[in-house]
Amino acid sequence: MTSTTHRPLGRIGIWSGALHASRADDAGRKAIAEAVAELEELGYGTVWLGGNPSPDDAAAVLAATRTITVATGILSIWEHTPEAVAARIAALDADARERFLLGLGVSHSVLAPRYAKPYSAMVAYLDALDAAPEPLDDTRRVLAALGPKMLKLAAGRARGAHPYLVTTEHTAQARGALGPDAVLAPEVSVVLDTDLDRARTTARNMLAMYLQLPNYTDNLLRLGYTGSDFEDGGSDRLLDGLFALGDAERVRARTRAYFDAGADHVALQVLTAEEGGAGLPSAVWRELAGVFADEL
Repeated sequence: MTSTTHRPLGRIGIWSGALHASRADDAGRKAIAEAVAELEELGYGTVWLGGNPSPDDAAAVLAATRTITVATGILSIWEHTPEAVAARIAALDADARERFLLGLGVSHSVLAPRYAKPYSAMVAYLDALDAAPEPLDDTRRVLAALGPKMLKLAAGRARGAHPYLVTTEHTAQARGALGPDAVLAPEVSVVLDTDLDRARTTARNMLAMYLQLPNYTDNLLRLGYTGSDFEDGGSDRLLDGLFALGDAERVRARTRAYFDAGADHVALQVLTAEEGGAGLPSAVWRELAGVFADEL
């Protein structure tokens, strides 16, 4: 990395795929603005815009907040050109640019028609960001790195890594691959529910889609899971490895395990039985702010 000065992420952030203002109507945009303003007031360090957000989505969240770091988690390199991304970020005011973190990922072959040679494509994308009229330097970006090559790239050409759907074992391996200085900010999905069986059902409803994506299943196989762990929406062993499930104490302990494994920041994605990860679960975000009060 070229610099060690950067906007802090805080210890705990919120990851949500429901913060796409560019896809919402007026009422939806208002709800998003109110939700992110409350996340800031609650003390979370970073809000992560999940599900391939656009730079305009990030700009809307930045406009609705004053102090919180706003990150894309993760913007697909196949759907947004580096030239357009760099230009949109350059157009932000100075305060917004300071608070923005660009999370980049190569997505998946079944989701991106142009998917090919993902590692080389990411290198070329970073080169283009560096060559932009107003370059986005490496301390302003993180990569959705799972495997060793992409983790090494995240350490050398970005501020660090933002892995999605990973275990504490992966976090420990990622810390080793990144070295001590790069930021490691895994996403961790949370089901805050005192009924553990019901919590696992909620988790399986979300996980089923991701078990169809080889980038994730290949990573899990490297971590020692087998094909049988992917059946019927995921084994209990897989669910307990990937999610923070149960009551507040279990969720807190599970999140702490990622810090113990080497994470600098944990981005919590709240899943609910009613909406999965699709809604704005403000009541649970408030409850988690209490659970993690000493971390915020």
